[in-house]
Amino acid sequence: MKPDPIRPTDDEARTLARRLLATMRHASLGTLDAENGLPLVTRIAVQTDTDGTPLALLSGLAAHSRALARDPRAGLLVADEPGRGDAMTHARLSVMGRAVSAAADAERKARWLAHDPKARIYIDLPDFSFWRIEPVSGLLNAGFGQAYRLTPADMLKPPAE
Repeated sequence: MKPDPIRPTDDEARTLARRLLATMRHASLGTLDAENGLPLVTRIAVQTDTDGTPLALLSGLAAHSRALARDPRAGLLVADEPGRGDAMTHARLSVMGRAVSAAADAERKARWLAHDPKARIYIDLPDFSFWRIEPVSGLLNAGFGQAYRLTPADMLKPPAE
């Protein structure tokens, strides 16, 4: 029997996963295409909501928005910006979750624009809306031989005490 390559999740893994989410500005979004049900992967702008949940601002005209409206299952791949060396040694996080439409309230818009001021030109267009990618589980690859399974609590901000 081969040993399990997945390490026990520890605070270092949780910290890395939360940092990857907190600093992301884009990610690869995986959905099931609304027309043929095949996997569709697109690059999207993404930030986090107040609780650390990935938050996307998507155009309703895009194929991934139609896919999410039909089937909310989604995958999100977030990676450290590659620096020098082998890209496969850089940390990356796969989030498996469900997409939920989120209100475009003034607070959410202001937080988004604070990180992405250029979004001002399209944030109020009628076809744009926010989607939360609510984690169900995650896989963190922290570098060669450093893989972890994560729960939503491992990835999201811990509750305030």
